[in-house]
Amino acid sequence: MSLGPGPTEWGETPGVGPWAGSLPDDPRYDPELLRDGDTRNVVDAYRYWTREAIIADIDQRRHALHIAIENFGSDANIGTVVRTANAFAVHTVHIVGRRRWNRRGAMVTDRYQRLQHHDSTAELLDFARGAGLSVVAVDNVPGSVPLETTVLPRDCLLVFGQEGPGITPEISAGAELTVSIAQFGSTRSINAGVAAGIAMHAWIRTHADVTGAW
Repeated sequence: MSLGPGPTEWGETPGVGPWAGSLPDDPRYDPELLRDGDTRNVVDAYRYWTREAIIADIDQRRHALHIAIENFGSDANIGTVVRTANAFAVHTVHIVGRRRWNRRGAMVTDRYQRLQHHDSTAELLDFARGAGLSVVAVDNVPGSVPLETTVLPRDCLLVFGQEGPGITPEISAGAELTVSIAQFGSTRSINAGVAAGIAMHAWIRTHADVTGAW
């Protein structure tokens, strides 16, 4: 039986109707979706699959990249980061400081993405050390190096701070590397969710096998 609607599911998205013809004999398929159709926000390859089957398949292809959100003030930015992380099959999104957030902006992708909460930055850094991850802060601050000319470590935790204050002094001190994103206009900074997407894709271009992409 499929899981019920999650907190971020609302309305309908373009999908497929009920299964036409003989029903497939495959445990990955959800009998209710086969009967009623599938309008979830999933790629066509996962149509009619159960949530558990989708997660299990992504788990076989998750990347070594971890993402951390440090004290984000905007739920929309959190949702954007989670949605992008799901698209790139990021291993885990770590959320520091806020246990509850409005998940609407994640567009249901939070149901398929590994999420882990940390009460403090110190706890996050302890996790990274224990997991053997290189901590890389992403912020346009003095001493940072251009992301565009830097090779990110494969086993990596990219950390993003909230817009305005940026990364905390604790992350600045604990990071092995701080990278900045090149900007050419008048704004002091770009949207935190956008910055996270740019940095994730830089990692993907270096370390991912793009022949496995949809």
